[in-house]
Amino acid sequence: MHKLTESRLPFASLLLIAPFFLWGTAMVAMKGVIPHTTPLFMAGVRLVPAGVLVLAAGAILRKPQPHSWQAWLWISIFALIDGTLFQGFLAEGLVRTGAGLGSVMIDSQPIAVALLSCWLFGERIGLWGWLGLCIGIVGISLIGLPDEWFLGTASHVDFTFTALFESGEWLMLLAALSMAVGTVIIRYVCRYADPVVATGWHMILGGLPLFALSASVESQQWVNIDLSGWMALTYSTIFGSAIAYGLFFYFASSGNLTSLSSLTFLTPVFALLFGNLLLAEVLSPLQWAGVSLTLMSIYLINQREVLGIGGKISAVTEELETSRIPVSLSIQDSEKLGD
Repeated sequence: MHKLTESRLPFASLLLIAPFFLWGTAMVAMKGVIPHTTPLFMAGVRLVPAGVLVLAAGAILRKPQPHSWQAWLWISIFALIDGTLFQGFLAEGLVRTGAGLGSVMIDSQPIAVALLSCWLFGERIGLWGWLGLCIGIVGISLIGLPDEWFLGTASHVDFTFTALFESGEWLMLLAALSMAVGTVIIRYVCRYADPVVATGWHMILGGLPLFALSASVESQQWVNIDLSGWMALTYSTIFGSAIAYGLFFYFASSGNLTSLSSLTFLTPVFALLFGNLLLAEVLSPLQWAGVSLTLMSIYLINQREVLGIGGKISAVTEELETSRIPVSLSIQDSEKLGD
C-alpha cells in the first residue's frame, strides 16, 4: 500500500483508517433506528443525500464531470453493483440477521477482493498475505459469532440453507460480494472519470432505485423515527457514507486493493469498541482475542512485501555465509594463477 501511505494528503495514515472507523461507528448509530424504519428507505437515505454531498465537494475541488459514454456506462455499472445491490442486500440483511454471522460475512469481502485483484491486476498476495487474510477471518469470527459456537456449549446450530435463507445471512454474503466487485470496478471507472465525482454519481444513481422500491413495497418508512433516529441517519449519511465512501474509493482508485480492503477487518473492531463505550455492550474474552487477531492480520497483510523481502534477504545472507570460505579460496587460487 506504499502508494497510499506516500500520498501527498496530510495525515494519510489516519485518512486510510477513517472510512472503516466511520463505517463501524455508523453501524453503532444505526442500531437504534433500524427497528423504527424500513430497510430499503434506510439504504436510499444513506446513498442519495450522501451522493449530493460528494458531488458538491467535487464541485468545490473543481473536479471534472464525466462526459463520454464509456464514463457513464462504467458509473452506471458501478452504481448498480456497489450502490443498489450492495446497500439493498446490506439493509435487508441487517433486518433479518440475528447473530453476528451476518457481520462476519460482510466483513469477509477482503478475500474476494484479494482473489479478484490477483486475477485482474496481478497483485501479489504471497504467503504472509494469505496468512493474514485467514487470521483476519478467524478474528472477525471470534468478534461476531456467539461464544457458544466456539466453546461447544451451543444446544443446536442450524447450518441448513433454508435457515440461512430465512435468517438473512445469504443477503449479507451477496452484499459482501457486491462490495468486493464494486471495489475492483472503481479501477475501470477511473479510466474515464474522476474517482470522487464517480463516487458521488454512483451513490445517487444507485440510491434512486432503492427509493423507488421502497415506495412500492414498503410503508410508514419515516413515521416512527424520532429526533435521535434522524440524528443517527444524518450521521450515517454524512460520515458513514459521503466521507467514508469518498475516501475509500479515492484510495481504491490508485492503491493496492488487497491491502486497502484488508482494513475492512477494522470495521467490526470499531463497532464493537464503540458499542462498548456508548451502548455499554460488554466484550467477552473471545471477542478481545478476535480484536487482537484482527489487528495482527492487518499488520501481516500490509507488511507482506516487507516480510517477504526480509525472508529472502535472510536466505541470501545465510547462503553467502555458507559459501564465504569457498569464495575466498577461489579468489586466492585466481591470484596464484595470476602470479
